[in-house]
Amino acid sequence: MIAPIQIPPRKIIHIDMDAFYASVEQRDFPELRGKPLVVGGDPNGRGVVAAASYEVRKFGVRSAMSCYEARKRCPEVIFVQPRFDVYRAISSDIRRIMHNLTPLVEPLSLDEAYLDVTGLKVHQGSATLMANWLRAQILTQTGLNASAGVSFNKMLAKIASDINKPNGTAVITPADADAFISTLPIERFHGIGKATARRMHAMGISNGADLRRMPAAVLINEFGKRGQFYHDIAHGRDERPVKSQRIHKSVGSETTFKDNLSDDSELRIQIYEQNSDAFNQLLKKQLIAYTITLKIKYADFTQVTRSHTLSTAFDSAESAHYWLNKLFLDIPRLLPIRLVGVTFSSLMPATQVLPQLDLFE
Repeated sequence: MIAPIQIPPRKIIHIDMDAFYASVEQRDFPELRGKPLVVGGDPNGRGVVAAASYEVRKFGVRSAMSCYEARKRCPEVIFVQPRFDVYRAISSDIRRIMHNLTPLVEPLSLDEAYLDVTGLKVHQGSATLMANWLRAQILTQTGLNASAGVSFNKMLAKIASDINKPNGTAVITPADADAFISTLPIERFHGIGKATARRMHAMGISNGADLRRMPAAVLINEFGKRGQFYHDIAHGRDERPVKSQRIHKSVGSETTFKDNLSDDSELRIQIYEQNSDAFNQLLKKQLIAYTITLKIKYADFTQVTRSHTLSTAFDSAESAHYWLNKLFLDIPRLLPIRLVGVTFSSLMPATQVLPQLDLFE
């Protein structure tokens, strides 16, 4: 009898920059180094923390917290406005470093990415040595620290990158996986958010061992198709590949006003600004879109959306402006408005669309 072919486990690295936006500001402005720093909006308005330095995290300040709350927790905090153009440029430099190692790079955001290094012979074929090489190259070329997680699938690699933060590497091997998962709180599993965690706690599930004991049928009945995913990750199974060309489902931009707006002229200006930003993102990502959506959030936090789909792609921000105006006229004026957003969807790579010839060419 012929023995089945044993497929070696994959080698996945997850790179996560340490307090990325805040670290960039501290790098570029030496007077901010060692200080409690928040990159975000106005602490006297509705600003939100985009990034928090490690010095301010000691006070419980975290990303997505209101800047008002951040100041309450740390009165000495320093606020700086984000410089996204700078962050994007540095992120591109980091991606180039990653591509020097492997073409299989899947960015998740400006400050984190997966790499599949299975089968690579460099650095003695060791994914751990490759991860440390990446971190050293990033530090040398950008002056910024990164943390790395190494494992045999994406879920465990992402969890591992948090273990020795900041500026460290952690490895979860196939031999260690079961024991590691068993004691892992369910809140630490990638893909289990706060609401799902509450529902699991109500079912008596508090860690990986509890989740592993739960039959798949019960999880599917409770959580739908996601239940099978939860069952798989409890057993250390995650077959998602690293996708070097990530398919974007949508591209958008939105803004929350310092004060609620009721004036249509002011609202149109804000909508058009978000549209211009979103369309520029399409151009940078070399995508085209067939659907545009206008999002409105009222003062009481209720929201409405209106969408329109074309048979041909939007060819300019100006063409999208026309349809946004029509969608805006269809939005009920129930209350003052606190947020507007514009999203493009039904996306395709621009390179897959043949150019339309001029009628007389």
